[in-house]
Amino acid sequence: MEFKVYQKELELQSRGWIPTFHDVSKEVQAIVRESGIKNGTVCIASHHTTCSVMIQECSHDIDTFDLEYLQHDLLDIMRKLIPDFAEEHQYRHPGPIHAQFGRYVEEPGNYTSMNTDGHLRSVFFGRSETMTIKDGELDGGEFAHVYFIDWDHVRARHRQLNITVMGTTEDVNDRKWNNGETINTYRKYTDEEKQYMKEFDWQLKDRV
Repeated sequence: MEFKVYQKELELQSRGWIPTFHDVSKEVQAIVRESGIKNGTVCIASHHTTCSVMIQECSHDIDTFDLEYLQHDLLDIMRKLIPDFAEEHQYRHPGPIHAQFGRYVEEPGNYTSMNTDGHLRSVFFGRSETMTIKDGELDGGEFAHVYFIDWDHVRARHRQLNITVMGTTEDVNDRKWNNGETINTYRKYTDEEKQYMKEFDWQLKDRV
């Protein structure tokens, strides 16, 4: 069975002033098909520490901020957990050494390091997602979309998303485990746990 690895990079432009949600579903699907891999996995990973990857339903409705309703609901929750960086010294980061490092690597100003909210939000969501490929298609269920989120809204930024497809170019036979029988994960009580107790009497007698 041949094992294959296929990698591509998506170049994106975030707008700044508000977190940017990039719907990259079509691009990821196209890369999976171009890879020739029929069965395996695809890892969708951010190149940046203030960005995340999210698998979620498309919300369809778009507001005046060019955000889908579900995206803005998510942003509202994140702002409660991790408020936008709006004032100097609101967070411990960045400290004076980090600010100097920014100047050393020729950042345009100290303000570019005032993106602590973006770093913390990316920690919550993580920088990557892995999805299954079945018969040459991305297995995201009926409604899943792939979003690249740039939480850093200090300025407009050029961003990169890395796509790694891994798997076999061959067919996979029957995938059904245990003949496709539905697994019962409900709690199963023992006879001892279901044993009669005299305290039941008053209720059981009322039923008679």
